[in-house]
Amino acid sequence: MIGRLTGSLAEKSPPLVLLDVQGVGYEVQVPMSTFYNLPALGAPVTLLTQLIVREDAHLLYGFLTPAERASFRELVKISGIGPRTALAVLSGLSSDELAAAVSAQDTARLVKVPGIGKKTAERLLLELKGKLAPDLGTPAAVAAGGAGADILQALLALGYSDREAQAAIKKLPAEIGVSEGIKQALKAL
Repeated sequence: MIGRLTGSLAEKSPPLVLLDVQGVGYEVQVPMSTFYNLPALGAPVTLLTQLIVREDAHLLYGFLTPAERASFRELVKISGIGPRTALAVLSGLSSDELAAAVSAQDTARLVKVPGIGKKTAERLLLELKGKLAPDLGTPAAVAAGGAGADILQALLALGYSDREAQAAIKKLPAEIGVSEGIKQALKAL
């Protein structure tokens, strides 16, 4: 029903933002991935929205990118996954990382999201298989297999977050070896 809002950012208090659209303030819940990329207060912003109607409330959820909104829509279609859990998933993983986890059937990445256990992660992977673009956000080194995956596991074992490790791997050349890749990734971090 409400697909997009354009206005000025009046308040920011995670995960809720208040968007002033020509004098009308809309409370919109956003994932942290969107929240961190919002402009300063008073700046103009456009949010793609999803309206969820419940018995006791009409709730707006907002996203900066069409991919985030599409991922949210696919998540809330899954039985037992509500809007709050879908926001948690998109706050813990970008839509690209979620698509990569689904294509790789990687439950370990989903379990790291607060509120997602092993069974829920397995159900998400099963239900989302083929519904999200499989190649989005997969770094070239990881897509090539072997070395990239080993470098990622090494960085995770050293205590870096999945997001930090993925960002470091994206900067590496695809043909790099494991030991040299770890060294270069650590320098980048």
